[in-house]
Amino acid sequence: MQIKSAKYIISSPGYEKCPVPDKAEYAFIGRSNVGKSSLINMLCNNDKLAKTSGSPGKTQLINHFEIVSSIDESDGKKKINTYKWYLVDLPGYGFAKVSIRSRNRWEQMIENYLRKRENLAMVFVLIDARHSPQKIDLEFLEQLKKWQVPLCLVFTKADKVNQRTVSKNVKDFLAAMKKTWQFLPQNFVSSAVKKSGRDKILSFIEETNSTYYSDK
Repeated sequence: MQIKSAKYIISSPGYEKCPVPDKAEYAFIGRSNVGKSSLINMLCNNDKLAKTSGSPGKTQLINHFEIVSSIDESDGKKKINTYKWYLVDLPGYGFAKVSIRSRNRWEQMIENYLRKRENLAMVFVLIDARHSPQKIDLEFLEQLKKWQVPLCLVFTKADKVNQRTVSKNVKDFLAAMKKTWQFLPQNFVSSAVKKSGRDKILSFIEETNSTYYSDK
């Protein structure tokens, strides 16, 4: 899949203010400072698309980007399918230095979006590959399971530690999930610096788009 264009559309304080739900939508969320903006920029091949910051908690609204992508489905004849879809940058959860009131507001905004956004095709939950399984990530995933939100995992910052550590942390995280999950979600390992995982994640979105639009 080729990304033809990616542009910022709107930042919304709640799901009711989001764009008309007429396209497949892919949301990205993770603990504060997990590398979410860097991953989004890497996928879209645009370093200035999502604003990156060294200060956790910088994203406070539901940020929509419109993506135009194409896939070559040639079978002897030139045939290119073009899709328009939304990529959504959600506020992080965890250790942002904000007031309890602000945090509660964010949590309610995120919950309403995840449970009520009717065109939400997939949520990418970002996990920091540098660390052993974190309780806050596992608890968030349990909540998504309870809400029956479609999800997959992206282990980020794989370039920051050696491959052996990454493999162990991913294995340990999935093992922790197996204690309460009958089926594990799809998972990817990525590095925004090395652009690893990009092709696999985009191929997954491509497959999901094909299913989403064929059902319409």
